[in-house]
Amino acid sequence: MQNCKQTNMKESNCLISVVSPVYRAEKIVQELVIQLHVHLQKITDEYEIILVNDASPDDSWNMIAAECANDKRVRGINLSRNFGQHYAITAGLNYAKGDWIVVMDCDLQDRPDEIPNLYRKAQEGYDTVFAQRIERQDKYLKRLFSKIFYSLFSYLTDTQQDPSVANFGIYNRKVIKAMLSMKDHIRFFPTMVQWVGFKKFYLPVKHSDRYEGTTSYNFKSLMRLALNNIIAFSDKPLRLTVKIGFFMSIISLLLAVYNIIARWTGIILVAGFTTTIFSIWFVGGLLFAVLGIVGLYVGKTFENVKERPIFIIKDKIN
Repeated sequence: MQNCKQTNMKESNCLISVVSPVYRAEKIVQELVIQLHVHLQKITDEYEIILVNDASPDDSWNMIAAECANDKRVRGINLSRNFGQHYAITAGLNYAKGDWIVVMDCDLQDRPDEIPNLYRKAQEGYDTVFAQRIERQDKYLKRLFSKIFYSLFSYLTDTQQDPSVANFGIYNRKVIKAMLSMKDHIRFFPTMVQWVGFKKFYLPVKHSDRYEGTTSYNFKSLMRLALNNIIAFSDKPLRLTVKIGFFMSIISLLLAVYNIIARWTGIILVAGFTTTIFSIWFVGGLLFAVLGIVGLYVGKTFENVKERPIFIIKDKIN
């Protein structure tokens, strides 16, 4: 059995690193590691498996520790609190030593037996090979929420987002290094790894049912994730408010001209109280919405200025 050894800050004799964030997966960790060993050994013995426990409330960390004790190629990182999936991925990527780095979820919906296929395609000259889930095995509501999320995200960030592509894929070390150089406080791995560019390919893969348990994402959490990342990656909401403002100004001007003409021609004999009140409330609500959007951007800027760490590690094994 060979371990990945760091020879210096730039070089490593490790071929593949697998990074997987772990949350509510105490009954999955052992099976995940077993399957990874089986399929990674088809490629090389020089690999490492990095499991990042995102302060899971169950016994996930103890299960990770047990796997680390069984095989030194399994490495464990335990975060001090729940930072979120994409922050846990970032933590694992900071410690990955492989020339090629696989990112995958821990629930075994991302199938370890697809890793050799991803690696073979990467050897054709691609820096990034995304796993494209053509037939997702998620429940209908999750697929619906995901579709709404990516549609909204695509529109408000002026980017092409594919609901069939998530974290799963294999990435050249230079791609991950470029992504880690981004200092964004808000992390969303799929968008960040797309943004850095490089030569990429989308490989259709099989997608499985979740091995055990249920997803921690729901409609509310997906919309919160979308809002945070829209603010982090785009100023389009601000530009939309400018367009709405100009549109409202034009409508108001046309209504004013109509009211003047109507008054002169006798169509309107008594000024309408309802129209006045409606206009005040409508414009007031619009102003509050614009101020709210601006406030969100100011708030996120404030978070970045504080320069707090995006994750804190409590324990490390191997």
